[in-house]
Amino acid sequence: MKVLIATKNQAKIEGAKKALLNYFDNIEIEGIPVESNVSEQPVNDEIYNGAKNRVRNLKEYAQKNNKEADLYLSVESGITNSLGRWIITNIAVIEDNSNFESYGTSPSFPVPERLVQDIIDTDLSQVMDRVFTKDEERHNRGGGIQLLTHGEISRIDLTQMAFIMALTKYINEDKWK
Repeated sequence: MKVLIATKNQAKIEGAKKALLNYFDNIEIEGIPVESNVSEQPVNDEIYNGAKNRVRNLKEYAQKNNKEADLYLSVESGITNSLGRWIITNIAVIEDNSNFESYGTSPSFPVPERLVQDIIDTDLSQVMDRVFTKDEERHNRGGGIQLLTHGEISRIDLTQMAFIMALTKYINEDKWK
């Protein structure tokens, strides 16, 4: 199965591949960075919209560059208060060639109220650098969640879980259509 994902971030690519390998064999995944067309730090609806836009832009890129794929993936991280409290979450979007779409979210974690506006004004990564000091492992693979959970959960894990949730529609396609 050929898969394109809208990122070059190796942790996100690895998380997506781990999710796909639960249900499919022979996964070939290629990362291609494309724009989200939302704020640098997505807030509320921008999280889903950014992931959806990345899939659309990825499909356009693939068509223009004669790249074929079975699935197109994206994951967008952002801050939301849609549940009445501020949290960081990831939304994964998957689309196939017939525009059958699914989406899923990762587990989410709370944001201290005193940091919310700073995250919205800059982005989570910059705030994490100030709170925890810059950490290359966090930037490369583990993500801020690895620091917050004292090593129990990584960015790879969050990405994998978001894509597993998005895949529920695909692996149960006969029940959804």
